[in-house]
Amino acid sequence: MANWEIYAVKYAERNERTRADSFIDDPHHDVQHDMDYFIWVLKRDDEIILVDTGYDQAEGKRRERPICIDPREALKPFDLRAEDVRAVIVTHLHYDHAGGLELFPNAKLYIQESEMAFATGPCMCDPTLAAPFTADHVCEAVKRVYSGKVEFVDGDAEITDGITVHCIGGHSKGLQSVRVRTDAGYVCLASDAAHYYENVFAKKLFPIVVEREQMLVGFEKLQELASKPQLIIPGHDPLVRQHFPNVLAPHIFRLDQGPIKDFET
Repeated sequence: MANWEIYAVKYAERNERTRADSFIDDPHHDVQHDMDYFIWVLKRDDEIILVDTGYDQAEGKRRERPICIDPREALKPFDLRAEDVRAVIVTHLHYDHAGGLELFPNAKLYIQESEMAFATGPCMCDPTLAAPFTADHVCEAVKRVYSGKVEFVDGDAEITDGITVHCIGGHSKGLQSVRVRTDAGYVCLASDAAHYYENVFAKKLFPIVVEREQMLVGFEKLQELASKPQLIIPGHDPLVRQHFPNVLAPHIFRLDQGPIKDFET
């Protein structure tokens, strides 16, 4: 069957950050370190699958992290209405990845069993572990369970021809990355298994970590999943916008044809 197109859609950014917010024990901890927020569109002919949903204006206001563009508006260059989205792969249930579930009311969700158990279990009594989650977003996922719109995944699984998910853990208990067959080879959408290229290639731990060993092992797994290192796509790195071509609109970048030119990793 045909390969998939992949688009990174930037909907928010956070530039009042330092390297201490991105890497544990970084020697240049006070240097500014920007963060981009993406959702990803997988497209094959008329088939559309979203990877994550971003978050909305209300969540941005609550966390004092405003978005640049509503996720629904961000998808308009694809002639895609939110209510027409039928499938969303949820890499994990943190606010910036699942905060827009309510915006896509007709979508079936693909979630790791361990992520749902983590986000609804006793660990959420710990305020540090609970901080990246928002109860309303988790409740929306639970509602989808009761309406028959969740397919649970346990470990590695095929979603459809050319798309597989792989449980990585580390950053969140049931964090999954997405492997996609493209013309350039297998692209690995790391999501937060690697926020930045530097996480995976320099093996630097991100500060929000549930299990350190899982995060480190995950860096190795990402490299196994991608056809080459340059096809690992970190979840939040502004460098993605430099490495891949800008298409359709200023906030959209195409990933499936490979980088504009090979770069050092």
